[in-house]
This record gives sequence, structure tokens and C-alpha cells, in this order.
Amino acid sequence: MKWTQVIDPFNNIALSVLVAAVPIIFIFWALIIRKMKGYQASLIATVIAALIAILIYGMPVKLAVLSFAHGALYGLFPICWLVIMAVFLFNLTVKSGQFEIIKHFMASITSDRRLQALLIAFSFGSFLEGTAGFGAPVAITAAMLVGLGFNPLYASGICLIANTAPVAFGSIGIPITVASQVSGIPELPISQMVGRTLPLLSIILPFYLVTIIAGFRKAREIMPAVLVSGVSFAFLQWFSSNYLGPSLPDVIAGLGSIICLMVFLRFWKPKTVWRFVNEPAPTFNTDVSYTGGQMLRAWSPFLVLTIMVIAWGIQPIKDVLNTVGMIQFEVPGLHNAIQGEGGNPLPKVFKFNYLSAAGTAILIANMVVIPLIGLTYAEGVKVFTSTLNQLKFPVLTIAAVLGFAYIVNDSGITLTLADALANTGALFPFFAPVLGWLGVFITGSDTSANALFSKLQYATAQSIGVDPVVTVAANVSGGVVGKMISPQSIAVAAAAGDLVGKESQLFRFTVKHSFIMLAVICCITLAQAYIFKGVIPVYEMLSNQKTVVLPDLSTGYTYLLILAIVLIALASLIRIISNKKAQKPTLVN
Repeated sequence: MKWTQVIDPFNNIALSVLVAAVPIIFIFWALIIRKMKGYQASLIATVIAALIAILIYGMPVKLAVLSFAHGALYGLFPICWLVIMAVFLFNLTVKSGQFEIIKHFMASITSDRRLQALLIAFSFGSFLEGTAGFGAPVAITAAMLVGLGFNPLYASGICLIANTAPVAFGSIGIPITVASQVSGIPELPISQMVGRTLPLLSIILPFYLVTIIAGFRKAREIMPAVLVSGVSFAFLQWFSSNYLGPSLPDVIAGLGSIICLMVFLRFWKPKTVWRFVNEPAPTFNTDVSYTGGQMLRAWSPFLVLTIMVIAWGIQPIKDVLNTVGMIQFEVPGLHNAIQGEGGNPLPKVFKFNYLSAAGTAILIANMVVIPLIGLTYAEGVKVFTSTLNQLKFPVLTIAAVLGFAYIVNDSGITLTLADALANTGALFPFFAPVLGWLGVFITGSDTSANALFSKLQYATAQSIGVDPVVTVAANVSGGVVGKMISPQSIAVAAAAGDLVGKESQLFRFTVKHSFIMLAVICCITLAQAYIFKGVIPVYEMLSNQKTVVLPDLSTGYTYLLILAIVLIALASLIRIISNKKAQKPTLVN
């Protein structure tokens, strides 16, 4: 027996919206006012959403339970799998003592916390978003900043905020690929439109981040470095998104801004070095020097990580891994049991892509680097066990959050809120980014938000005479500023930044910045729709006829063989040039 989603259960859209918004309002209240722990707020919000879905929307209890289970399962894999592996990698570098050398390296570039934040949270985080995405950038960069001595709240908070610039092009452009598939607009025009919106945010974001950390006056002190970081990133993001497509903007812009800033800092230094008030003394001896080989060995975890996540993003390799290592099944009792708009049944298939998942790429990187950084596999197992214990509450939080997201989506609660925004008429372009923001807040993923709302964005824009690429791109761009306050992202950042149980502090830290940036994107979108129409790209809609092309697995196997050779050669090189009697990092007593 099938159940049909209800969008307006009260036959009064205003009243339906008020009820539909209750679970989301509760999350804001619980984290901002009540200051609940993340997993508690998520579980209670899930119960509220389930009651509304069952009692108001008429969703059968069985479907509500199965929907939650489906979401929780997706939260465990691939999301939690990725987070566990990312934190495991960082913990290995700490356990081996190699992170002390990385601290020295960062201090040799700059010991100024403002500049370190630009290099790691903004530039390196963007690079990681372009390759891995799905929480890995925040998990890794927040852990790195805390290890360098950053205040944990600021480390996690600024990594979440910095992650706004690259999210639209994350995971080799998957969010835009999905928006294209759902809306029927080709990838390139969406990429171009997003690439004519987000660079405006990218230019000001470095200054914004430093202002949050140190205040306006201290941010002005390093304005030359801020401009180098922001302008280089924005230019490369604009160029690659407009001329190369959605796959590489984050990789190119992130790497380019790192290089530009590092080169610039060889010739320019701030007059004063800024650090946090009451910051603990460095935990390493600043008089110790390290060889190039030792530096290479210390950075080897992140070097191998970069190679692996780039390789895992190459389509032929994905095809092989999905062919060999994919288990998928229809969720019993839920698959095609819910009818969406237009009477189309909603497929509910769980894909356990245990080989192609980004977390698996990081696991392999971990296995490669354990002997390289001077640990035994037995010690690696102990580090992994402690990592699991460290992340037990974040795992529960993420599973609960995804269960919540699936219930509000499957019941029609999300569609109620979207329908209200779609009825704003000529003002819809202003509210189009809000839909993307809402989708990412609920699901934690710009990809998922685009899957939910891209078709609605397209149809509504057509009905009011606005070019649909403006609103579809706005869904992508608006989603990026919802990422920083998504309960899923908050849980990931809290886990990496040693703030477990303090998710409410992190939420209150980021929420106002999310609203400020959302307002900026809303104004930009409105101007693009009616005033600056010249920025809208010319395009033709995709044909509905799709040709199924079987992947060439031989190419994928060739790439995997090359990857194995590269990893073996790199590991051998690191072992050869690293000093086997390397001076270990000297800790301050």
C-alpha cells in the first residue's frame, strides 16, 4: 500500500508552514537558548518531526520509523565513516610526534594565528572540499588548528565559516552535477552562474574570518595578505568555474591561494605577531631544526591523503570501485511506498559503496602512512580504538540528524516550506537562495538540497519570467551558507575540535554569520535576475533522451595500477630521504 505526500495538510498554507517549521525552530531554540548537547537536540527534534509527520501529515508510523532508520544508516555510512577516518589520520600524526614538526613548519611560514587561519581553514580547507567534501575538510582543518594551539571554539567555528566558499564545487563538482540532472540545465551554465556569485563572497571571506578571530583593527594590519589570499582564490574560482566547468574550481583555487600566500609571506611580514589572549605556551622547542626529509615525513599523511582523494574522484576509478565494491538494496517496506508530487513513487535504495567512499580512500591513506611516520600497526589499532571512543557521541548525533532529515523530507514537511517560498511571486529570486540554505540546514549537504529543490527552482522561475539558471544557481549558492549551521556539520566540527557536548556554543558562534552571508547572496541573486541580466550565461536545455554508456573498466584498472605505483614510489622515496635517526620533536617540560 502506498502513501501520498501531503504538502498543505490544513488547506491553509500559512498554518501548514507554521506547523512544518516547528522542528526547525526547536533546533534553533535548543542550541541557542536552551544550550542542549547536539545529540539531545537532534533526537528530540526527530521525535517532534515524527509526531507532526504522523499526526498532521498522516504519514504511517511504519514509514516514519523506516524513514528515520534509512537516514540514520546513511549517517553512519558514508558520513560517519569519513569523519572517523579523517580524525583517525590526524590522531596518527599526533601519536607519532610528526604533528610537532608540522607546527614548526607552520611557524616557519608564520606564527601569526590570523595568517595560519587563512592558510589552513580557508585555502587548504577549500582544496580538501574540492577533492573529498562531505565533512572531511572541516574535520581535518579544525583538528589541525586545535593542534597548532587555536582556541577550539574559534578553530571549529572559522573552519565551518571558511567552508562556505568551496562547498558549491565540492567533491569534484557533485552539487552542480546533481542540480543539472534534476533541473535539466547543463552543468556549465550553472557552474558559470555560481562562479559569478560566490567569488564576490570569496574576496571578502578572508577579511571576514580574520575579523571574527582578532577584530577589525587587527584584520586591517594584515590587509595585504588578506587581499592576496582572497583575490587569488576568487579569481581562480571564477576562471575555472566559467571556463573549465564545476569539477576543479576548489582544487585550483585552494591550491593557488596557498601558493600565492606562501610566496607573498616570503617578502612581507606583519608588524606584530598576533596570538590568542591567554594562549598556552607552545608544546615544542622552538630551537630545534628539522631537515627537508623530516619535513617530508611529517607531511606525508596529508600528501598521501591528497593523492588518494584526488584518485578517488577520477571517474574511471570510481566506475571500477563501484562495480567491484558496491552493495545496494531497496529499503524493505519503504522503497516506492511513498508517492511524491505528480504521483511518482520515491525510490529508497541504500548504496553501500564501501570501496568508492571517500572514507575508504582515507583509510587506505592511513594504512600507507602508519609505517612511514614511525608507528607499528599495533599502535595504529590502539589509536583507531581511541578515535572510536572519542567520536561515539558525534556518531550518535550525525545518525540522529540524518534520521531527522529523512523524516521531514519523506513526510512532505520540507516541501511545505518550499511551496510557501515559491509563492512569493516577483520576489522569488530574493528567496531562492533561502531554499538552498534550508535544504542544506536540514540535510547537511548541498548535493541533497539541489536534488530536493532544483526542479522547483526551475519551474517557479519560468512561471515568473526569470531565467531559471539564476534561481537554480541560487539554490546552490544559498546552500553553501547553510552548511556552517547544519547540525550534521556542527557535529563533525565539534568532534574534530574537541567540543563534544558543546555543540550549542559552536552553533551560536556561526548562526549569525550564516544569516549575514545568506542576506548578501539573496541581494546578489535579486540583482542578477532583474538588473544585471548580462551576467546570465546563454545555454540550451539538455535533451530528455539519455544515452546509457557503459564505463570502460580497463581505464579504471589502469589508473588504479598507476596509483599503486605512485604510492609505492612515494613511500620508498620518503623512507630513503628521511633521516632514520631523525631527531624527534622536543617537548617543553
